Amino acid sequence: MHSHGPLEIILVFLLAAVVAVPLFRRLGLGAVLGYLAAGVALGPQGLALVRDPANILGASEFGVVMLLFIIGLELSPARLWVMRRKVFGLGGLQVLLTGAAFAGAMLAYGIGGKAAAVVGLGLALSSTAVGLQLLAERKELSTDFGRLGFAILLFQDLAAIPLLVAIPLLAASPDASAGVPMWEAALRAVGAIAGVVVVGRLLLRQVFRMVAATQMPEVFTATSLLVVAGTAWLMQQAGLGMGLGAFIAGVLLADSEFRHELEAQIEPFKGLLLGLFFMAVGMSLDLHLVARQPLTIAAGVAALLAIKATLLFGLGRIGKLRARSGLMLAAALSLGGEFAFVVFGQAQKVGLIDAALRDELVVVVGLSMAVTPLLVLAAANWIVAHPAKTPPRPFDTIDIERPRVIIAGFGRVGQIVGRVLLAQKIPFTALENSAEQVDFMRRFGNQIFFGDPTRAELLRAAHAEHAEVFVVANDDPEMSIRTARVVKRLFPHLKVYARARNRRHAFRLMDLHVDAVVRETLFSSLEMTRQVLEGLGFSPALAADRVERFRAHDQKVLDEQYFVADDEGALLQSAKDARQELQQLFEADEQAGGAA
Repeated sequence: MHSHGPLEIILVFLLAAVVAVPLFRRLGLGAVLGYLAAGVALGPQGLALVRDPANILGASEFGVVMLLFIIGLELSPARLWVMRRKVFGLGGLQVLLTGAAFAGAMLAYGIGGKAAAVVGLGLALSSTAVGLQLLAERKELSTDFGRLGFAILLFQDLAAIPLLVAIPLLAASPDASAGVPMWEAALRAVGAIAGVVVVGRLLLRQVFRMVAATQMPEVFTATSLLVVAGTAWLMQQAGLGMGLGAFIAGVLLADSEFRHELEAQIEPFKGLLLGLFFMAVGMSLDLHLVARQPLTIAAGVAALLAIKATLLFGLGRIGKLRARSGLMLAAALSLGGEFAFVVFGQAQKVGLIDAALRDELVVVVGLSMAVTPLLVLAAANWIVAHPAKTPPRPFDTIDIERPRVIIAGFGRVGQIVGRVLLAQKIPFTALENSAEQVDFMRRFGNQIFFGDPTRAELLRAAHAEHAEVFVVANDDPEMSIRTARVVKRLFPHLKVYARARNRRHAFRLMDLHVDAVVRETLFSSLEMTRQVLEGLGFSPALAADRVERFRAHDQKVLDEQYFVADDEGALLQSAKDARQELQQLFEADEQAGGAA
């Protein structure tokens, strides 16, 4: 860093993050690629504002530790137990198969057996920080491939620990392997994990209760950071990964009343340090080596991504992912990982590989991190451009011959209507055009039939001519309009009650002269308003009266606005007049109550 002081370096880092990240996100490339590009620009190969990125990389790894702590907060021990098969089954299979594939490639490349095994397993590991950040940015952590991806990454973090312990034992020279015996290292690791679990169970909640009682936010923040740093340090002393300790601490606190507060306290630090970590990775890329050996490096990056992506896609299919979800899993996790830097550095230190090979491997892994955000974006765009083609499913045979009610759409609204009718023993037919929803509801014993309610043949098969009421409960406004239009045309005797998403949707349904239009959020909003008024001190009777007056006034305004729905100016003026009228109505009530 030479002539640059700490304050100048901090300012440069923050400026780079503020400029690069929003720019890359606006271009649709994601924050991770923005941080990596900023790191390349600031590092030795760019403006050379930072000449030794190794120290920054080491310090910024604490961001990964915080990320694992927050992930632990999202996973209670019960949920973690449920995931055990994915973590140890598919996660273990991924490490073994991918490690074996890369080890075979290294043997073919002319590297010895022990070195090939270490390099292969090092390349099998993916970046927890980059992978999870990409999934979180796209809000895909809760998807099927997001959950499987997390399980695989968790096992990789666990697998990195024995790999680092084994490297000295595989060393080329006897002296290099002299150190802590394997049994002692394993015993120390088990003891450290058991200690964190026992102490965490007995003390963590009590400590946070005492800190919370002080009502000093800065002390709570300091305690949160202390827990993360303390467990990370303890695991590091035991020869394990720092992130494992933080993850275990998070899991132990997942069921506590402090979970959300802890997440809020740690999140800002996690975000900044993760950004710094990605910048440090960008600074570590040796672009001069890329310029000297462009074909070798490009082939290495392509081989790494292709082999891992192929195996991950296959494992996704074994894990019962659809092909599209398997593609996203492969794109997000085919990169190399931050643990690879440590593995290759340790392997070179003990003489398993030479410095030149280590440098090549580090550049390949670093470039794979930079390419992965583009791969994820490309995979997502391809999926959007090529929607899944599912063969048309014929509508079900309907065996209810004389229903009194037909419900089109059996989602949130339709289910409530159906449950009440069922309790009253009123026969009804439920139609749903989503095959997934039909299959899901049938698992709970519901009698529901698949079909498109806008098709006349389905309505006739549902014996609509014998029904009395037709409920349009679809959540798609366009489909509900088409359904109401077909029903009013073919079965004019039916009373049609339609769900409307908003006022515009309500106006279109009113054009069709349906018998009643029910705005889907109106009554839940009115009920919440009534409870808010009671919470503010209104008597239950007065709160109910105010809500009912508003409902009646709003219905009156809706009927009036229907006649000017196509005149935006008149509609806006009507809304302003309605607000004044409602205020005057309530003021008149208050004056009358005061006079009485």
